[in-house]
Amino acid sequence: MNRHHWWRDAVIYQVYVRSFLDSTGDGIGDLAGVRAGLPYLKKLGVDGIWLSPFYPSPQHDHGYDVADYRDVDPVFGDLAEFDRLVTAARRLGIRVLLDIVPNHCSSEHPWFRDALAAAPGSPERARFHFAPGRGPDGAEPPNNWHAMFGGPAWTRVTEPDGRPGQWYLHMFTPEQPDWNWREPEVAAEFDRTLRFWLDRGVDGFRIDVAAGLFKHPELPDSPDPEADARTRDSVNPLAWNQPEVHDVWRHWRSVCEEYTARDGRERLLVGEVSVPTAREHARYVRPDELHQAFFFDLLGAPWDADAFRKVISEAMLDIAGTGSTVTWVLNNHDQVRTVTRYGEPAGGSGLGAARARAAALLMLALPGAAYIYQGEELGLPEVVDLPDDVLTDPIFRRTGSRARIRDGCRVPLPWSGQASPFGFTSGAEGAKPWLPQPEYFAEYATHRALADTRSSWHLYRDGLQLRSAMPQLGEGALRWLDTQPGVLAFSRGEGLVCAVNFGTAPVPAPVAGTPLLASGPCPPGVLPGSTAAWWIDGS
Repeated sequence: MNRHHWWRDAVIYQVYVRSFLDSTGDGIGDLAGVRAGLPYLKKLGVDGIWLSPFYPSPQHDHGYDVADYRDVDPVFGDLAEFDRLVTAARRLGIRVLLDIVPNHCSSEHPWFRDALAAAPGSPERARFHFAPGRGPDGAEPPNNWHAMFGGPAWTRVTEPDGRPGQWYLHMFTPEQPDWNWREPEVAAEFDRTLRFWLDRGVDGFRIDVAAGLFKHPELPDSPDPEADARTRDSVNPLAWNQPEVHDVWRHWRSVCEEYTARDGRERLLVGEVSVPTAREHARYVRPDELHQAFFFDLLGAPWDADAFRKVISEAMLDIAGTGSTVTWVLNNHDQVRTVTRYGEPAGGSGLGAARARAAALLMLALPGAAYIYQGEELGLPEVVDLPDDVLTDPIFRRTGSRARIRDGCRVPLPWSGQASPFGFTSGAEGAKPWLPQPEYFAEYATHRALADTRSSWHLYRDGLQLRSAMPQLGEGALRWLDTQPGVLAFSRGEGLVCAVNFGTAPVPAPVAGTPLLASGPCPPGVLPGSTAAWWIDGS
């Protein structure tokens, strides 16, 4: 393992703060709860944590609508508690990454309030995308773009004199106006934000919507205006992935390297980059830009050996070819949990759990870095039956549809006990988590998972221990091996083979029914002429 470039093969755990652990009894997780959970994460064996936004916010999109980038929302604590968290994490050898949101802010951000109070053409409005409407009275939006969370991407304002006025752009919700990064003052403000948190000791940033920031300067109509809303992805080529964005990441990289030069501690930039191909993805991780960018193609691949081999090969060719390493993910706070995603065809037969366990070990065996979303190590399924009146996702509020809403993967974690709140909140008996936990969460509580050596938690922990102990794993290369159909196999250096059964290979005893992490020979005929130290059964 390259100890200097720690990030190249690091395993980072995503902490969705409001759902991790509540220390105050209000039913919402907080920074003190994260600090209390650090020993659990140390025992699991991760290298660092990524904290979801905890900044002051009206919470229209659970903190991704930021009203103040350089403070802590009282719901989550304060700056003193944040400092205690960083100190405690460093003492345990756990690095801390913050979620930064540079594409948009809250409509309650002071600069946006200034823009609403100012006149068209003012410097205050230049910080955002304000434009006149179309039609004789300006009653139509400036272009035909749709927001990713549903509805038009433009909202008309009432001018200070009371008349209907200009429109402003928001690629997510009206409460999240997009910054105009062609205005130098915006870049300077984010410089101040980066330095504020770097001076407080953070180890880097996860960058939300990293392919965003710049829009086509003429804001023309899109040939497919509903593409973003239909796919809920950044696919409008006029609103995302503009070439100027790469200059921002070069500058942010230089800021991080400035801090590294001071004390020798490398700071990390990892981007949420949604682009059509691995080749375009690779442009974001060139040596002078982002250190990492999440590779989502593995997350979206169907459970099929050929499909997995294709996306892994493309990533290794295009992304690792830049000199960076691939950053693998199977889940995050925006996706259906892995057990449910893989288990849908099985109708609850347990196939989803087997596939999720196999996919986790496959990911940990791949060259590069890996990110784990909280609760995945417990094998938590998606909560699919939340009643409408508790849903908080702005996608549901704007569309009225439950399709692809994200509340189900954000239900607070179960820690102990047989009934809600399962140790999540320290409040009085009967305290309610901000989203209701189903009764079956008792089966997945961490105190049970730690006591059961057959649990998904132990599978993750054992996989992380092997990854740390075996020099063949982590950073490096892989070599594909020939196998029977339905099995994916590759070698990592000398003496280590990862073989994954995608459901068609016969699995004789004693492999069938044993823990998915197994040492010894593969079942006969699966991998001719070889033995495997890492045999994974996803059938």
